[in-house]
Amino acid sequence: GLAAQGIDVAMVASRQRYENPAAHLPANERWGGVEIHRVWTSSFGRARLPGRILDYLTFYATLPWALWRVLQRGDVLVAKTDPPLVSLVAGAVAKLRGAVLVNWLQDLFPEVAVGLGQPSLPRAAAGLLKKLRNRSLRSAAMNVVIGERMAEFLVAQGLHPDTIRVIPNWAHEYMIRPLPAERSVLRQELGLQGCFVVGYSGNLGRAHEWKTLFDAALALADKPRIAFLITGGGHGYSALKLRAEQAGLTRMHFQPYRRLEELSDSMAASDLHLVTLRPELEGQIVPSKFYGIAAAERPIAFVGDVDGELARLIASGECGFSVAPGQDQLLAERIRDMAADIEHCRRQGRRARALLETRFSRERAHRDWHDLLVQLSATNLQHRTHTMPKELPES
Repeated sequence: GLAAQGIDVAMVASRQRYENPAAHLPANERWGGVEIHRVWTSSFGRARLPGRILDYLTFYATLPWALWRVLQRGDVLVAKTDPPLVSLVAGAVAKLRGAVLVNWLQDLFPEVAVGLGQPSLPRAAAGLLKKLRNRSLRSAAMNVVIGERMAEFLVAQGLHPDTIRVIPNWAHEYMIRPLPAERSVLRQELGLQGCFVVGYSGNLGRAHEWKTLFDAALALADKPRIAFLITGGGHGYSALKLRAEQAGLTRMHFQPYRRLEELSDSMAASDLHLVTLRPELEGQIVPSKFYGIAAAERPIAFVGDVDGELARLIASGECGFSVAPGQDQLLAERIRDMAADIEHCRRQGRRARALLETRFSRERAHRDWHDLLVQLSATNLQHRTHTMPKELPES
């Protein structure tokens, strides 16, 4: 999107795919006007923690030289949060090259690691990492966060509000289009026509609470018209699938991740979509599933902190409901209410899509990023001009 607006964009990443460490993507590529530089790393993947840490360490080792070659004085360097604390490496190179550092925070480390226990960090180590992280945030020209609760968390950490900018994530709203449930091919293949389908789509990992969903499904086991469709993967996905099989929940269906071009059909297979987040991670993670669900014009049921980022959005947009973890009976009751009033369910889905188009569209996010980068570039140029001598000696 930025490249289409005339900005020169280069990306530095690894050669792996998220779920395929053996992908061995090309070292250099140009795509959509963006120069892509991929550095070598080990390729153990995300399955086991020691291998993932080694992949991270080799990325940290090969990243500085790639950044040194790509960066020029006055550039804006945007550092993301996977792998964790990559801004420490990026910030050091940016300072040496005279570039401006922007942190783009998708989650907060080490808080998320402490909350999940993955990896298990001693208190002293977590404290040191937190201090290094905060130093990196303070040294950046701007820290972009993806939610208001995350901004509140960083202000509580001592960051000045002026160094924080909220730019929410967005969905592929032109790839994920609203589709009537009865036109979903996947729904027909699974024999779910005539059912009210509760879906979950995407990663169901350690950060996502799933027991409330499982217990609600047990409570609804005597309702033959209510079915569940779980699409994706992750630690929680495997655990939920095993528990469902052991409990004999035959109306809980499981599907692997779908390709982007299949998402409209896959998302349309469900009438109501679930999003979950463990409350202790509120303000540290914002589940991006919300945007895809809204793009598909479906209402959202959120299981997590009822004053959390998504709970606030859902309430303000009147596009679903929220329950706290452990409130499985309430979740089951709300699902029954939705199933009994499908028109109300569809109205909430339309409100979700309207909320996306007015507040969380891709165009709005790209415009916000464009304006921020232009502002930072101008400020940096002005600063460099003011620090130059008024008269240059003859050479």
